[in-house]
This record gives sequence, structure tokens and C-alpha cells, in this order.
Amino acid sequence: MANYITKEGMQRLNKRMATLIEVRSKVIKQVVAAREMGDLSENAEYHAARERQRDIENEYNHIKRRISELQVIDASKLPKDAVRFGAKVTMNELKKDKVLKIHLVGIDEVYETEEEYERMSFASPIGRQMIGKKVGQHFVVKAPIGDREFEILEIK
Repeated sequence: MANYITKEGMQRLNKRMATLIEVRSKVIKQVVAAREMGDLSENAEYHAARERQRDIENEYNHIKRRISELQVIDASKLPKDAVRFGAKVTMNELKKDKVLKIHLVGIDEVYETEEEYERMSFASPIGRQMIGKKVGQHFVVKAPIGDREFEILEIK
């Protein structure tokens, strides 16, 4: 279940892969140039370039593996009668009387944005509880700070 991603999320991962490929070639050139400076045991530029190269390779391999595991879901084709993956949900946290706007996305798509809706993984405790709920329905999430109760106000 944790291997879903929106089309936009997959495009973002593919764009990041392309960026890493571009940066990787520049870092390889830096490693070669630093290696030519001589004694590698005391060559800070060489060690920094190698560390940067390792970081890029690790991120590249992680994204490559995730892309092969992910299933793209076109949320625009899913019914809007209940909360589903990719839905944009407006809900009220009842005890706090606080309105939340949530975009339910895959675990690889949770990041800060300037959007009106906060991105939340459908695999999170709140995300799991809201799946399948309809407008007007309530659900409770058990949390260390106590039970949190929500009401679904709108689904887009």
C-alpha cells in the first residue's frame, strides 16, 4: 500500500534523477581534478569531492529503486464520493475547532509547499483513518497526546 505516487510526484522524482545525473558528471570531474593535486592522504578537496560523489550516488540509487517500486495513480480519475489516495480534503479537528486542508499523497511526496493544502502521506495515522470516509463522517486517531477526532467537510 505504501508504494503509490501521484503523476506529479513521479515527475518530480524523475526531474530529481535528471538533476543528479547532471551534478554527478560535474562531481566526477572535481574528483579527477583533486586527485591530480597529488598526495591523497592530505588532500581535503579530494576527500570532499569523494564524499559528495558518494552522497549523490546514494540518493540516485535510492530514487532509482523507489521509482521501480512505485505505482503511479491518476487521482483525477478516482471517484470523489469518499476520501481516496490523491484527494484534497478539508476537515475539522473537533476538539480544537481547527480546519485542516490535507492533500493525501504517497510517502515519497511529503514535503513543504506553498500550496493551500498540507501534503500528508496516506500511510500516516491520520491518512489511514480518513481513507474511505465521506463528507460529514467523523473519525478518531489515537495519538500520544490523546484521541484526535476529525470531521470530513469537503473532498476534492
